[in-house]
Amino acid sequence: MRRIVVFCEDIGHEKVITGLLRKIVPNKLSTIETLSSRHGKGRALSELERYLVQIKNRHLSMPDAIVAAIDANCKGYNVKKNEIDGKVPKELSDIMPVIHAVPDPHVERWMLLDAYAFKIVFGKGCSVPKQKCEKDYYKKILNKAITDAGGYITLGWIEHAEEIIKNLDIEMICQQDDSVRRFIEEVRVLLKKWGDLA
Repeated sequence: MRRIVVFCEDIGHEKVITGLLRKIVPNKLSTIETLSSRHGKGRALSELERYLVQIKNRHLSMPDAIVAAIDANCKGYNVKKNEIDGKVPKELSDIMPVIHAVPDPHVERWMLLDAYAFKIVFGKGCSVPKQKCEKDYYKKILNKAITDAGGYITLGWIEHAEEIIKNLDIEMICQQDDSVRRFIEEVRVLLKKWGDLA
């Protein structure tokens, strides 16, 4: 059984990233465990770094892969990828697979990429908003799209994330957004290496 561990900014990232992983990683072959999903990017990266040091020092066993998820926040994929990679000790960089989940600009946009999946869940589709860097912009649009379609919001969009992801067309959303495509491609490359994907 393969073990994949996830480090991410918050509960929204956890729901989306683990949901997408469960959709494309064979369940019988892998377990997915979130080790950090609270208190933002800084906490996620510091906990990732601490975890990897423990592995390097042989205090913890090495998982089969790590997924690190932080929003691009309009700074670009490469900047955020380098931030993640900078936390990986040199001794592990060639042997520890690290997958980069870098939604650009924010993870909420990924939930708006498939209008048909949205329609299945809420009875009415949504439109894909253009790229914009304003803080909480996509969160507001996503919550509004849910309520406009007759859905309820108690805790926010995250309470519907699992249902939306279950209905997502992976190939279509990869065509619509480079950041989700990069993430899915990294996962598929790893699965192919493991022999879990033809």
